[in-house]
Amino acid sequence: MGEKTSVTASEVKKLRESTGAGVMECKRALEDTSGDFDQAVSLVKERGLEKAASRSSRGTNEGLVEAYIHPNRPIGAMISLSCETDFVARTDDFRNLARDLCMHIAAMDPACISPDQGNEGEPLLSQPFVKDPGRKVADVIQEVAAKTGENVKVSEFSRFEIGS
Repeated sequence: MGEKTSVTASEVKKLRESTGAGVMECKRALEDTSGDFDQAVSLVKERGLEKAASRSSRGTNEGLVEAYIHPNRPIGAMISLSCETDFVARTDDFRNLARDLCMHIAAMDPACISPDQGNEGEPLLSQPFVKDPGRKVADVIQEVAAKTGENVKVSEFSRFEIGS
């Protein structure tokens, strides 16, 4: 990265709004990239995902259960999405993730949660995300984990379809 340079509060605010990262993380990323916004976004995401990976061993005893029933079609899904604190479980980012994962499960019918479960068929975490096929489901979950600062994981899910 380039030399550290001073950045304005409006640049930090813009990066924070774009990434959801903390003020100091945004300031550091902008300084480390000599004010290059796109590089700073990449750096924040990279650093956030590294932090999220280091949190993966922490306990997830809070969370929520979300359900989705597809309109005009006899199909639905339920998910148990876990995190570390009830505070994060009540955030919009976490709730939206749970809803989006339910819709993904209803549409894509994953065989299991992760590849290490050994079921036939593509696991949920390995599937291209239905709302953005350029990213895997695991990447979408990691991004929310990075943004919330907590370990986030799918505990279990079920998919229901009439006539299958």
